[in-house]
Amino acid sequence: MIRLCSSAPAIIPPRPRRLRHRTTTPSLPHSRSLHRLLHRQLFVSSAPPTSPLSRAQRRPRAGAQAAAMVFSVTKKETTPFDGQKPGTSGLRKKVTVFQQPHYLANFVQSTFNALPAEEVKGATIVVSGDGRYFSKDAVQIITKMAAANGVRRVWVGQDTLLSTPAVSAIIRERIAADGSKATGAFILTASHNPGGPTEDFGIKYNMGNGGPAPESVTDKIFSNTKTINEYLIAEDLPDVDVSALGVTTFTGPEGPFDVDVFDSATDYIKLMKSIFDFESIKKLLASPKFSFCFDGLHGVAGAYAKRMFVDELGASESSLLNCVPKEDFGGGHPDPNLTYAKELVERMGLGKSSSNVEPPEFGAAADGDADRNMVLGKRFFVTPSDSVAIIAANAVQSIPYFASGLKGVARSMPTSAALDVVAKNLNLKFFEVPTGWKFFGNLMDAGMCSVCGEESFGTGSDHIREKDGIWAVLAWLSILAYKNKDNLGGDKLVTVEDIVLQHWATYGRHYYTRYDYENVDAEAAKELMANLVKLQSSLSDVNKLIKEIQPNVADVVSADEFEYKDPVDGSVSKHQGIRYLFGDGSRLVFRLSGTGSVGATIRIYIEQYENDSSKTGRESSDALSPLVDVALKLSKIQEYTGRSAPTVIT
Repeated sequence: MIRLCSSAPAIIPPRPRRLRHRTTTPSLPHSRSLHRLLHRQLFVSSAPPTSPLSRAQRRPRAGAQAAAMVFSVTKKETTPFDGQKPGTSGLRKKVTVFQQPHYLANFVQSTFNALPAEEVKGATIVVSGDGRYFSKDAVQIITKMAAANGVRRVWVGQDTLLSTPAVSAIIRERIAADGSKATGAFILTASHNPGGPTEDFGIKYNMGNGGPAPESVTDKIFSNTKTINEYLIAEDLPDVDVSALGVTTFTGPEGPFDVDVFDSATDYIKLMKSIFDFESIKKLLASPKFSFCFDGLHGVAGAYAKRMFVDELGASESSLLNCVPKEDFGGGHPDPNLTYAKELVERMGLGKSSSNVEPPEFGAAADGDADRNMVLGKRFFVTPSDSVAIIAANAVQSIPYFASGLKGVARSMPTSAALDVVAKNLNLKFFEVPTGWKFFGNLMDAGMCSVCGEESFGTGSDHIREKDGIWAVLAWLSILAYKNKDNLGGDKLVTVEDIVLQHWATYGRHYYTRYDYENVDAEAAKELMANLVKLQSSLSDVNKLIKEIQPNVADVVSADEFEYKDPVDGSVSKHQGIRYLFGDGSRLVFRLSGTGSVGATIRIYIEQYENDSSKTGRESSDALSPLVDVALKLSKIQEYTGRSAPTVIT
């Protein structure tokens, strides 16, 4: 509407300052020299040469020194919501739950209130995530609350996109043009869970070391959510354009407040180039005998895939699948496993349909926030437990970052013991921790662990304090490059399957599977777990039951609820899963997962160890069949849940 007349002149508020990032470089004779110079720069706030900004956008805006817009702080009355307890990966609920008035704000304010004052007032925080539905709204809400709580600046990945591992890297490594570093981050993700208006959303806070908040902090957050009666927000702060790179400056009661929208991929790619031998990987990818496929499952990995694999490493763009990030992950389930990564599984020759097309030599996928990974060879699946063991066994020779040796290795308790055997053979420190990456982080901060992993498709190292899907893909490419460094012109390359088979011949094989029963009745799940604990009071009775089910299965020699005492800070984590350990090294583990948004997820982990090299080539389902039968009948899973089959088998 255009007003033609008015009794008073219109008042036009001052526009917020928008400072476009500007990179100043000397005149260079060749574009490749410019490329190398830019990659030698520190982690500073600058628009990368491959960013989509136009030339006009790269120029500083006229009037950039104009007065910044002034905002005010409002105290909003609120009441607590039930159930805002952060799990191992933050708070996850349906989008419709987060969309309730005050719901997100309550949790964010409870987090600010749980942090030391110096990590809020005058601090720099990161706010971004995997781009799932509701992320853009959430970024604006959190930004306005950060301003009201005295935060000095907020860093946002372009289009709100930052992978969880990239957030960890940015907290640890990025230094802005003004010298600021982040003290923490709100990560907006529900990881591998589906996205969309009726699906899942999540939020978690990472600390200054780049890792998830420890239980001491998440307990404070939860306590605060139960008593909160008000939160602070700068309601009159305008939404920031998160699609355009640059710094927007405002002024509030406590002084200036900046929102810095920066390129999502540049910092992370620089870190990867400092870890891996990119030239060696490029030679592998350039070999006509080697083919490659990466599936981003329409998650945030797509913001990195082309820049990393195509622009940096020279892979063909046709090798990328589903690498356009989408709010609903293209209607799919962004979980990199054999069930949900269907297109990749088919392309790698592991699907049910037959094809005359020869599969690639190497395939990989990442989940919604790119912290998980799946690795495949041609018609060959690598279990996550084997993957971390193989990376650890080959890291020193294959990855420059580890050339001086590994400080130690660690796995989550449900993960198979394949890593244990490697650690024993290589005389490495070894740790078994509860599920949750924060436990690895403590060990890494203390210089006790270099490589770690979990059976739920999470693998990583001490370069950051999160699991890292793309890092794991690069680690495997590095191992393949090393194994083939003198063979690229030969008749046949060393394959993923060759590497795994050789590993089994050296260390033995841990046959392994996981049964997931998702969204079961929470009370029924608790009763099932309580019964399994009760059974542990008499191992003789347990073994009698097992012999009636499968007489050839070994005896249970010990059983417990896993409890972990952190060797760094002495903290104790109880009730971390129910274990039945057999005399031949086999294991059954039962655990309730904290990563779902509704109901409960029961996970059953079944592991059979075989060190006879003549028996390591059996079909996994055949080798595990007796223990699977024992697990299902011992737990009475169908009786308690009404489920005749699991939701997912990995």
